[in-house]
Amino acid sequence: MDPADTARAADADREAVAERLRIAAGEGRIDLEELDERLSLAYGAKTHGQLRALVVDLPVHPPSVPGPAAVPEPETLVLKTTTPNIRQSGQWVVPRRITAESTTGFITIDFRRASCAHREVTVEAATRTGWIRLILPDGWAARVDPSSTNTSHISNKAVQAADPHAPTIVMKGHPVFGYIKIKQRRRR
Repeated sequence: MDPADTARAADADREAVAERLRIAAGEGRIDLEELDERLSLAYGAKTHGQLRALVVDLPVHPPSVPGPAAVPEPETLVLKTTTPNIRQSGQWVVPRRITAESTTGFITIDFRRASCAHREVTVEAATRTGWIRLILPDGWAARVDPSSTNTSHISNKAVQAADPHAPTIVMKGHPVFGYIKIKQRRRR
């Protein structure tokens, strides 16, 4: 057995594997049920060997983050959870459409370091008893689409008008007992 496989994994290691799994799901390499299962195992992994086993059948992407023009953009990012939490954060390319579905877990979509070439991004969010949270950078805007249901469970603390050349998030929210929260981190 390789000694590297028995080394203890850190939170950053688990998050890196989770990101690879989300990318693989976005590319159609694994389905949503398998993504949910592998994410649960990734966040519970204790060693590098356990993490490596979760991505051994997936291609290795270059370590550098290519510019938006170099990588074909996925049409839709799908985030779905039944129990573990999902966090989409760090450097990533925002597609035109994001669907987020939470049964009982938490989904956080952090746009602060994301790259977005679109003027408008649609986020379709549905939650039963879970929470879905969007974190927007300064300059971005968000508005709740009129087709949203149970809007008393949707909180939008972001500005309504985006800066020039900054995107607007259009939230189509459908919370049942859970909550959808949009907040903005402003520069001080």
